[in-house]
Amino acid sequence: MDSENTTTEKNWKHSLLYLIFIISILHLTNQTNFSRKLILGNETVRIKKNPELPLRFRSDGTFKILQVADMHYGNGITRCRDVLASEFEFCSDLNTTQFLKRVIEKESPDFLAFTDNIFGSSSPDAAESMFKAFGPAMESGLPWAAILGNHDQESTLNREELMTLISLMDYSVSQINPSADSLTDSATGRMISKIDGFGNYNLRVYGAPGSMLANNSVLNLFFLDSGDRVVYQGIRTYGWIKDSQLQWLRHVSRELQGQETDATYPIKTPALAFFHIPIPEIRQLFYKEIIGQFQEGVACSRVNSAVLQTFVSMGDVKAVFIGHDHTNDFCGKLDEIWFCYGGGIGYHGYGKAGWPRRARIIQAELQKGKKSWTNVQRIMTWKRLDDEKMSKIDEQVLWDRLLSR
Repeated sequence: MDSENTTTEKNWKHSLLYLIFIISILHLTNQTNFSRKLILGNETVRIKKNPELPLRFRSDGTFKILQVADMHYGNGITRCRDVLASEFEFCSDLNTTQFLKRVIEKESPDFLAFTDNIFGSSSPDAAESMFKAFGPAMESGLPWAAILGNHDQESTLNREELMTLISLMDYSVSQINPSADSLTDSATGRMISKIDGFGNYNLRVYGAPGSMLANNSVLNLFFLDSGDRVVYQGIRTYGWIKDSQLQWLRHVSRELQGQETDATYPIKTPALAFFHIPIPEIRQLFYKEIIGQFQEGVACSRVNSAVLQTFVSMGDVKAVFIGHDHTNDFCGKLDEIWFCYGGGIGYHGYGKAGWPRRARIIQAELQKGKKSWTNVQRIMTWKRLDDEKMSKIDEQVLWDRLLSR
């Protein structure tokens, strides 16, 4: 009898815990904007909508990325900065939203990459601001990914919570962080227990449908968390990409190259990298030939963590896309790798009156083989301005396989 009572009591406790768990999940999911409704009893559950995966080149052999840099979104009605006096009265975050929608409609990208998103001090509710900022991306149904800038965490959520939220939004393919398994510190030789930051991940873009490489990734996208603000040796400075992140990146690059080597097409798969805060070497481009405008000093960390040297040693990164310095919109080459600013899309972020907000487009193009599309042959970029004509400027080739041999 005692045994039966104990069993009954255990079952009752398990049932109660399960009921509490279900009610908690229903409550939490009902508080978000995750779309697709599911009715369970009287409760409405909203489930994340996923994009069509894997990421893939189009049947015309192209894959187009829209980089959305420095939105600095506030609460949805936050006023604009650095616009003409004639524009100020009716200018707000909604101008940022409208511009993003116009670019998506004009360019029809396959993928959106966000680098720096909300302006925390102008966002009383970080989650609400995030949903408004990424609204056009979710409404488009396109796959998108984001990394954090240096202002995102200044509101009501920390960086881990922000990346968790972003990863759960409709059509987002963002990830919180990878595992540190089998990684060692290059300086000490010790095992790395945790990868610094939140939002370090890689995405693979597969070949065109029906092509010989339809089941192979032919382009890799690396996303890195460059941090926010820190005190280093008693001096306040911007964050930087840490050694644990670079060790992970090297590991992923080696692993991907090993998986993607094809006997028919034994060619190293090119990669693009995205992060927010520029590296110190970007300053050197003031004295070199660039395409675009260099209008302000490079606001980077005092620490040089050998990001450029890491990219060079990896050999697959062909171009890097950054933000942070809103009125810089140039591309310049360092050690045969292009570094490109997004130019700043957000109206609540600082800018320059009379200088239109802008967004960067990146397009990868496949090489046409005898029977089908093969590997990536060329990577191009240009910018769209938020003017009456949605002007297209500074079109250039970043990398061409035939010219790089």
